[in-house]
Amino acid sequence: MTREKVALVGAGLIGRAWAIAFARGGCRVALYDPQPGAGRVALDGLPPTLADLARQDLLDGQAPTEVLARIEVAAELGAALDGAGYVQESAPEVLETKAEVTAAIAGLAGPETAIASSTSGFVPSAFTAQAPGRERCLVAHPINPPYLLQAVEIVPAPWTDPGVVDKAAALLRAVGQAPVVMARELEGFVLNRLQSALLHEAFRLVAEGYVAPADLDRALAEGLAPRWAFMGPFETIDLNAPAGIRQYVERYGPLYDRLAATQTAPCDWSAVLDAGLEAERRAALPADGIAERQAWRDRRLMALAAHKRKAADEIGD
Repeated sequence: MTREKVALVGAGLIGRAWAIAFARGGCRVALYDPQPGAGRVALDGLPPTLADLARQDLLDGQAPTEVLARIEVAAELGAALDGAGYVQESAPEVLETKAEVTAAIAGLAGPETAIASSTSGFVPSAFTAQAPGRERCLVAHPINPPYLLQAVEIVPAPWTDPGVVDKAAALLRAVGQAPVVMARELEGFVLNRLQSALLHEAFRLVAEGYVAPADLDRALAEGLAPRWAFMGPFETIDLNAPAGIRQYVERYGPLYDRLAATQTAPCDWSAVLDAGLEAERRAALPADGIAERQAWRDRRLMALAAHKRKAADEIGD
């Protein structure tokens, strides 16, 4: 557990989720948002989530009040950055806004401070080029909410100091996250590119009438996803052939080559929505029930996270 001070810039859903993740890991957290009152609203909304996490023993033996006490709201950006060794920016996903906020942070932060962005798609070179001390800037993209989903994509710009990458990765590991360090930047990073491939094929299979949306969701939830909850695709196929990954590739590589040749053209997602996908989803889940279902999802994720911790102790990683 670390005692480093972390500054969080932006107190929306991502910023407040980061606050829990860093404070649980022992960091002193300064939360700043330029919108008057936004930081206080975010802080006041944390106790119910912390209580849910405590019920699943996901606060590492700490009381919710102990974690909450490490989070303070800063009235000014400079106050939030004062003494912070790491900054996590979670401003709105607008390129110009990211550039302005990053430049402002870089101009006020200490010379050794690592400056990370939560952006889910912009490569860091797109908004850090004009920032003073741009070699301290990188992307640290969480999977929301980071207090339940550990992976964080670390993406350097061409000018990012490798030492800053190492520093960010070390801090994230220290607070219980699982850094995914990219060697160089690429639009969509790793997770969204993998998700993109799966979603395009899912839309295509529905659009061409091969399967109903509910059955496609079932194929993932009850087929691929249970293994993917604790291992990745390379380990999955390594264990799916008696002699390992090379034997798997020799057996099934030609099949996947044939499949890939049919999956190159993009599918029009909006057309699939209009053809019935949206109507089917709203019949299954009315729009006014989405927030309640999101809370159900998060409780299920908490239970899964608790199970994975218990299984790691009893069975091993």
